[in-house]
Amino acid sequence: MRPTLRQLQYLTAIAETGRFGEAAKRLNVSQPGLSSQISNMEEELGAVLIERAPSGALLTPKGLEIAARAKHILRDVEDLKAVARHDADQLEGLYRIGVLPIVGPYLLPLAVRQLHAKFPLLRFHVREEPANDLETHLHEGLFDTIISSVADHSRVHHVSLFDEELWICVAPDDPLARDPDPVALSDLEGRLFLTLGSRDRLNVAIENIADAAGAIISNEYEGTSLDSVRQMAEMGAGIAVLPSLYALSEARRDPHLKIRRIEHQLASHPISLIWRESSPLAPNLITLGSALQHVAAELLSENHLGHSR
Repeated sequence: MRPTLRQLQYLTAIAETGRFGEAAKRLNVSQPGLSSQISNMEEELGAVLIERAPSGALLTPKGLEIAARAKHILRDVEDLKAVARHDADQLEGLYRIGVLPIVGPYLLPLAVRQLHAKFPLLRFHVREEPANDLETHLHEGLFDTIISSVADHSRVHHVSLFDEELWICVAPDDPLARDPDPVALSDLEGRLFLTLGSRDRLNVAIENIADAAGAIISNEYEGTSLDSVRQMAEMGAGIAVLPSLYALSEARRDPHLKIRRIEHQLASHPISLIWRESSPLAPNLITLGSALQHVAAELLSENHLGHSR
């Protein structure tokens, strides 16, 4: 007898959650059933994989080694399934896509509509995650592709979709609100920047801009969303630094919103469609990336036009 793929899934779920109950809930199975399958797996392999402790499920050294190998096996199985469900000559079937939260809600609604019209058999399963999680889940095979900044990922291929520029948002009575033209770093000296308080690409870029401009990162307020940071800026709490898709979409919705593009190379970074070097879907994803390029260009062009009116 050999471990089954299902047993390997159970083991990796326990490794990630640290608890039998949480692993069972994630996989939608009963906890006794999952525990029994792990015991069978241990018996088949002749090794104890998990230490059942009051604090949770602790993997033994052998369990850690096998769990790591199991992730690679499961990823290869997903790649095998992908070969079977996707025709290299056209876009159809289900694609599992991970996307940055600062991009997904503004790019994908239009993209899905346009892609469905062109490829009626194409389906997406989309999940928003921070860059670190996207990196992990891409290489574990949970995603076929991700939309992110390629600088945050390794061992990947990609198609560049667009350059994400950064814009400031200020209160209507702020001196920076008087001029709609791009703002220079020198205009931001000594000003207070509001952030999301995480270590993702956006906040790293904001910190770099603050350092170059002589601005200050607020340690009194950290937003939990782009909306909350923008709203605090509109109330005069500081300057929000926002990605272009979000900033321009909001400005089109609310013409009274005071935003200005930051004129500096630090205020721009590329967003790409990214996939594993070994992915069998590379030809399809190149086609998908080309389609998404056109959607992003159209969206940014429409939003720029709407903001300039």
